[in-house]
Amino acid sequence: MRVLSLSLWILLSFGLFTMRAAGADNWPQFRGPQGNGNASDTKLPLSWSIKTGENILWSTDLDGEGLASPIVWGNRIFVLNATKKSDPKAVPTNPEHFLVAYDVKTGDRQWSTIVPPGPWKRRFDGGRLGGGFASCTPAADGEHVFVLCGTSVLSAIDFQGKIVWRKELVPHAYDMEMATSPIVFESTVIVFCGMQGGSRLVAFDRKTGEIVWDKTLKDTGYGHNTPLITKVKGAPHLVLMGGGLSPAKNAIQGFDPRTGDRLWWCAGNGETASAIQVNDFIYGDSGRGGPGKLIDPGGKGDVTESHVKWVVKTTNGLSSPLAMDNLVYRLNDGGVLSCWDAKTGEKVYAERVAQLSSTWASPIADGNGRIYLASAGTTVVVQAGPTFKLLSSNPLGDNNHASAAVANGKIFLLGAKKLYAIGSHSKER
Repeated sequence: MRVLSLSLWILLSFGLFTMRAAGADNWPQFRGPQGNGNASDTKLPLSWSIKTGENILWSTDLDGEGLASPIVWGNRIFVLNATKKSDPKAVPTNPEHFLVAYDVKTGDRQWSTIVPPGPWKRRFDGGRLGGGFASCTPAADGEHVFVLCGTSVLSAIDFQGKIVWRKELVPHAYDMEMATSPIVFESTVIVFCGMQGGSRLVAFDRKTGEIVWDKTLKDTGYGHNTPLITKVKGAPHLVLMGGGLSPAKNAIQGFDPRTGDRLWWCAGNGETASAIQVNDFIYGDSGRGGPGKLIDPGGKGDVTESHVKWVVKTTNGLSSPLAMDNLVYRLNDGGVLSCWDAKTGEKVYAERVAQLSSTWASPIADGNGRIYLASAGTTVVVQAGPTFKLLSSNPLGDNNHASAAVANGKIFLLGAKKLYAIGSHSKER
């Protein structure tokens, strides 16, 4: 009994250590360890300047371009990029896309691995950095980086830059390039293939790439959001948005990520924005207008009439929401930051943030109660709370829509031309 207790104590201690390490040192996927944009870090700088170099630790040139957010694991930053194309009228083709690893401390390029293109060919979109072919944020598990490219191909690349496995995702009847991001869950990596005429939710074995389960969602519209992994009553839970551009009976859905079985669904709108957990509830909206809903995820089947706690009217905004201290924040087109009471859905404020360069990049929050509307264009920092308070405005001038990554007191921002590390220059760094 004593041995068992000691073993259990060691396992629990290791688990707590791993959780702390993941929270402080790693930003392993889109929107961070919890997939919600919240960071426990209390040492992020409040201001920086490209003119004076204040709190800019380094910047490094990019090999290509893209909208995918950087991720961080240990001493490396990983960035998915695609080659630059000059002719948007060219015949449908596949650009070259690649994963690049950089050193966290110096920004030095460690390696670059070309990912052979998948089967999805379409005209290069000159309106998006990387043509939209490098829009999916990678995910890492400490051994591999899982890279989803806009040509409908998923690959696992080890930390030395070697492709371990590669899977083409078929069918691929997307409305445009893929813009969802892979997520790691236990021994699998999960991808939402939101398609016209029927979507799929697929889990791949992390080590081999073999399909563990594959669920066809014929009644689910397409979506460009990233699924959220959370817990409901102690059990793992996956939430995704899949309503396309129109109201849908199951725009917000909950699944068991171990099996892919659908648990519940709710009518509404769901397309670009990813869902978040708000206390014991789930908040989701489309990102392209329609209602935002707070849902109790403990129901079964159609929960539209039984488990919706409140409904708010939203406007367009391709970023994802943020929750902090019983408040829900939503950045909308036009630079308007809306704030609602998480318990009642009552509007707390709606303020225009004039300095912002991107409303696509999803906001992050630090451990000091500060919200970073962050991008490599201009980042605006506001104080969390029921009163709108502008704290700083920080232009870098390298406009892009990629969301930020946070690790070890640093903010990593991906521009159109460079990757930036923002952090304190003090000796304690």
